[in-house]
Amino acid sequence: MTTGSTDAPPPADVTDRDPAPAAAPRDGWRRRRWLRHEWTAAVLGGLLLAVALTWPTLRHPASTVPGDIGDPTLQAWQIAWAGHAVRNDPFGLWHSNTFFPETYTYAYSDTLLGYAPAGMLGAGFEAALIRYNVLYVLVHALAFVGAYALVRQLGAGRWGAAVAGVAWAYAPWRLAHAGHLNILSSGGIALCLAMLARGHGWSLRHGYRPERRRPGWALAGWLVAAWQVSLGFGIGLPLVYFLLAVVLVGAGGYGWSWWRRGRRPPFGRRLLLADLAGGAVFGAVTLALGLVYLRVVDLNPQAERTLAWTEMFSPPLTGFATAPADSWLWGERHAAAREQLSWPPEMALLPGMVLLALAAAGLAASVYPVRRRAALGLGVLGTVLLGLGATLGGDGDPGYLTLSKHLPGWDALRTPGRMMHWTSLLLATLAAGAVTALADEARRWSARGWSRLLAPAVLLVPLALVTLEGINRTPHPVVPPPPAAMRTAGEPMLVLPAGGAIDLVFMLWTTDGFPRVTNGLAGFEPATQARTRAATAAFPDAASVAYLRGIGVRTVVALPGWAAGTPWEGISSRPVAGLGITREDIDGVLVYHL
Repeated sequence: MTTGSTDAPPPADVTDRDPAPAAAPRDGWRRRRWLRHEWTAAVLGGLLLAVALTWPTLRHPASTVPGDIGDPTLQAWQIAWAGHAVRNDPFGLWHSNTFFPETYTYAYSDTLLGYAPAGMLGAGFEAALIRYNVLYVLVHALAFVGAYALVRQLGAGRWGAAVAGVAWAYAPWRLAHAGHLNILSSGGIALCLAMLARGHGWSLRHGYRPERRRPGWALAGWLVAAWQVSLGFGIGLPLVYFLLAVVLVGAGGYGWSWWRRGRRPPFGRRLLLADLAGGAVFGAVTLALGLVYLRVVDLNPQAERTLAWTEMFSPPLTGFATAPADSWLWGERHAAAREQLSWPPEMALLPGMVLLALAAAGLAASVYPVRRRAALGLGVLGTVLLGLGATLGGDGDPGYLTLSKHLPGWDALRTPGRMMHWTSLLLATLAAGAVTALADEARRWSARGWSRLLAPAVLLVPLALVTLEGINRTPHPVVPPPPAAMRTAGEPMLVLPAGGAIDLVFMLWTTDGFPRVTNGLAGFEPATQARTRAATAAFPDAASVAYLRGIGVRTVVALPGWAAGTPWEGISSRPVAGLGITREDIDGVLVYHL
């Protein structure tokens, strides 16, 4: 889309006049036109909406995180480490400063590698928190803009696109993942599909229009898809298989059309080259990341996920009508329903009551052709059935577990409920068609003499309702700052007490200089970490000191105030005489020099 034509050239005698009065209105008109442009308004509106609907994330961005002090601290460290490694040692990216002395430790979970450029901005603990909180807001804005762009390309109007963007980006089920930036970072999915559809001149409303092909947009779509995959396979792998399916179906349909009609349908060499180049980048990124994760499994066989994980996290059908506790509108009202779920964070999957109603209306009345809206409805049904996981038919086979058994990498996707990304996107597309049809009808009312304010007033209702469903009551706990001892202790180091979610906080503390630490927490436990925790349960004693020296640890940092209920409770009273080590107390934190 273009921003409009340029102004006509000035008259020949313009130099005889005072240029200031003539230039000011023109510049002002251009600025107003730019600000009123649809995509400028969509982006700015998406940003403002993100700040408002994620509030109070940006109230204290240097000290708090949304959700809990768990995964957010891990992900803040991941982003910081990616930026640090790319800037200082790109070849050492995968061998992070945590889980010492293991290797490939950066790939122990979804890496959020695509945020490495952000990780290069600033340094230290507070910068890591600010960076994380800003990205948390931006991923919501990108999800809105991506869905808005997609449904606009598919044929919906602006009101329908706005409703779809809000409904997808702020669906109630997403509030259960306030602490999972890797799951919330789905805006690239919708955006890449919008770009690819635009590049190939295709929409739901009008079908394939070869005259609207734009090879540059197609290439950009593949690059955005590659970036989305770089954020993690947790939600990126379904996109990989979806795009692969689209390519195969598209190629088959192209061949069938050629054979049936006896002539080749228009496609174009430039578009073909854009697809080949973009697809090659997308495939290379996917393959490179996949090989790294396979290497992790080779080194740590216990990292391989079994189908028991999928069975444990498979939601019942009632989960699709149950909101998470952090939903302002539905949280308390659905408390009883959540009690019936064995793991509500992954099973409270309400896409939005208003969205469901609008999508149902979109099946009956829409600007999309009947056949295509029926296809969207079947897509909703199919993704819901996959989202049931092992609860579909009693064992999920055929279903989600079938994919786990036969598609490479799918077995690592242990949470079927995350198919809700696709379910809610399809629902949002259906809803956009219905709202667009309503907008068209409202314009007819105005043409018949009704008040011009009636149409906006009617269309504001669905937009206001989906926005209301997106209001959160997400907690924003304060993250404990790193003690001064962490900045002065030599590395490699062990921080005690070790083990459990507390290690995630210690990982974030290392963003001040990134010293190597044995601490870390992931979806599996490397063998050396289990041995280290067992060998140091009685630290300081001769056996534990010898073990730590043997693996290269130089310093132990102990926090006595955090050790209650752990093997290191009372560590400050344990003697160090005769062990050949020294101990100093820095503001209540004990530092042992080995």
